[in-house]
This record gives sequence, structure tokens and C-alpha cells, in this order.
Amino acid sequence: MRLNPIVKKDVRVQSRSIKISFGVFAYELILALVFFFAMYLIQQENMYLYDNIYSSLVALYPALALTQFMILGLIVPVRTASSISGERERQTFDIMMTTGMTPFSVVTGKVMTAIVQSMLFIAASLPIMALSFVVGGMSWSYLFWFFAVALLISFFSASIGILCSSLCKKSVSAVIMSYGFYLIFFIGTVLPPVFYRVYYFNIMYGNNFSGSRYSYGENIYLTFLLNPAVYLAEFFSEVMTGESLFDSFNGVSSSGMRGPVGLVTTGHNWIIVSTILFLAVSVLFLFLAARRIDPARGRMERRKAKKRA
Repeated sequence: MRLNPIVKKDVRVQSRSIKISFGVFAYELILALVFFFAMYLIQQENMYLYDNIYSSLVALYPALALTQFMILGLIVPVRTASSISGERERQTFDIMMTTGMTPFSVVTGKVMTAIVQSMLFIAASLPIMALSFVVGGMSWSYLFWFFAVALLISFFSASIGILCSSLCKKSVSAVIMSYGFYLIFFIGTVLPPVFYRVYYFNIMYGNNFSGSRYSYGENIYLTFLLNPAVYLAEFFSEVMTGESLFDSFNGVSSSGMRGPVGLVTTGHNWIIVSTILFLAVSVLFLFLAARRIDPARGRMERRKAKKRA
């Protein structure tokens, strides 16, 4: 298997830089502070209780894992958002595109570089993460799922950054646009259900209420499938309790979920469908970024513009 030349070059250059060492040090320092703070809270909680404190150490897993997910979600878009736009600022983009690499290979190379760096940080955190498994008594299979979710978050965040980098000429603008995309996924996916709930309550207390209409309207909750916060909440719920948040919601709901929502929220289907959607959106962003930086497409657009003139 031939390694992507961009990955080989970027990883080699960055591994020789002192910045990567300071980055790992800062990463480990944040995790150490979170670990000691979590241990302090666990000790305070069990100070006046006669329960075994070791049973409470399981809480270290979500605390450390969520901290790492948040760090990856913040730094990965910054790295990829400056990949294409940074080449333009250094005036090396045209030289890079004259090589034999396709635009999609360039885009995937930049994304893979960010993922490799993310996995380096994750590997460096293993000694701290291992405490929640050794002392807390958790199954080591959860460590695999932690790696899988970290890889998904890195891929999704990197795809957002590379798309914004292909759309913007300046790295600063690309970083700001990346966090704007984050707001769309974190907040934009919540707004439709919220507005629908307000609309539903207005109808319920009016004269035109129809239970069947509300049941079909529940399909709007499918927007939560693309919400990273809901995804992480579902992940930690299944890891820590073995139950789905949406299964419990179906249990207390008067009518239960119907239609596509009911099918998706049955068992562990929610996190499976959500993972597939996140992967599909990430691949779509990669194709859009490759199409954006394609020189052949740019020449065709200029020719069309000349013919129109």
C-alpha cells in the first residue's frame, strides 16, 4: 500500500518540530488536571459514605474521554482549516497542484495528517486512561470504543476544516467558518425540534389538536442524529449503563416513537445510524473540498464566464 506523499511529508516535518512536543505536554497537562479534579470530587462524594470508593472510579472514564473529545473537536479543525488556505498564503498551492496527485488525494492527505496527529495525542493519554480500567474495573473493550469514537470525531472535524480551508483564501477566515459549521451541527440541529415543540403545545392547547399529527411530526427529531452532543450522550449512556437514552424515552412516552424515529431509536440503532450519517457527511465534505480546489473545474468556469461575456 502506497502512503500518501502529503501525509509522509507533513508527518515528517511536524515530527521534527518542537511544537509537537509542547502540544503533547499541554495535552497531558490538561488530562492530569482533569484527573486530579475528578479524583477530588470522587473523594468528597465518598467521604461520608461507607461505599467502596473503587466503584466510583468508573466516573474517570467519561470525564477523561469527554475532555479528550472536546480537545480534538477544537484543535483538529484549526489544523485542517489552515491546510489549503495556508498553502495559498505561502504561494505553494499552485506548485502542489502541478504534481501528479489528484485533488481528492491532496484533500485526503491533509485530513489523514490531522488524524495521525490526533491518534498521537490519544496514544499519549493511554497511561492516564488506563487507570479507569485497572482501578475502576471497566472492560477493556470500552477502550476500543473510545478509540473508535475519537477517530470518528477527528475525521468529522478534519472534514469540516478542509472544506472551509478550500472555500477561504485566509486561514483565519477558514477557522472562523469551521466553528460556524460547528454551531450548525450543535445548535442548528436542535432548533427544528424546539420550534416544533413550541408549535405542538400551541396546537395542543388550541382547538385544532390532533394526536396523529403530532406522532408523524416526531420525525423531526431525526435532526438529532447529526448532533455531536447527542451522539456523545448516547455513547456514554450505552457504555456506562448499557442502556440507550432513547429506549428510556420510549418507555416513558405515552405513545412511543413512531415511524422512522421509532425504528432508529430501537435498541442500539441510534448510534449506528448516527455514525453512518457522520461518516457520510464527512466524505461529502471531502468531495466538495476536492471539487473546489480542482484546477480543471476552475478553467472550465473561466471559459464559461468568457463565453457569457
